[in-house]
Amino acid sequence: MNHPRIAPHKRYTYGDYLYWPEDERWELIDGEAFDMTPAPNVDHQYIVGRLYRFFDEFLEGKPCHAFVSPFDVRIPKGDEADEDIDTVVQPDVIVVCPPGHLDQRGLRGAPDLAIEVLSPSTASKDQIKKRRLYERCGVKEYWVVQPADRVVMVTRRAGPHGGFGRTEFYGDTDRIDVALFPGLTIDLARVFPPAPQPAPAPLSAAPSEARKPPPPAARSRRRKK
Repeated sequence: MNHPRIAPHKRYTYGDYLYWPEDERWELIDGEAFDMTPAPNVDHQYIVGRLYRFFDEFLEGKPCHAFVSPFDVRIPKGDEADEDIDTVVQPDVIVVCPPGHLDQRGLRGAPDLAIEVLSPSTASKDQIKKRRLYERCGVKEYWVVQPADRVVMVTRRAGPHGGFGRTEFYGDTDRIDVALFPGLTIDLARVFPPAPQPAPAPLSAAPSEARKPPPPAARSRRRKK
């Protein structure tokens, strides 16, 4: 729900964002506020949890770290103070490697890898606005997960100074070799929730009692003497 102090066409900064209600989730992109409530559904959270687990277990003991939303990623345009930053996003899963600027507020700057799991209310923003943002700020690898279609779209940076290259599509039985982390392969069959099973066919109805012949005793009582 929209907070009465948050106008749809006003520009905001991280300094404003810090005073918004903690029980509401928002993102800022170039000063524009996007409402992230209500909370994601069960399938969304299942996928996020599985992906995070893959990365977290692989990166244990390594210098890179995985984080899961809610986790503020502040994207400055230059060297402005935190309170003046006008872009703050919460990817569902991120991976940050040195020299990423982690602090108690979250991350200042681009993560190395960002994953967004689409919800109906965020699909357009995640596929258009956030893709442009992540390309602009230096994200090396961007994943978009479509739970309804059970598809993962992976876009990687074309060289250290290039933009995003072509997007690769993976289905729910495919495996993704994570380019940033040689040796890490993610089996998507273990990421998506089990597909719904068709309902069993109803059992045949028992013959109607009205069509059953009466028992012999009942017939004998109807005979004339």
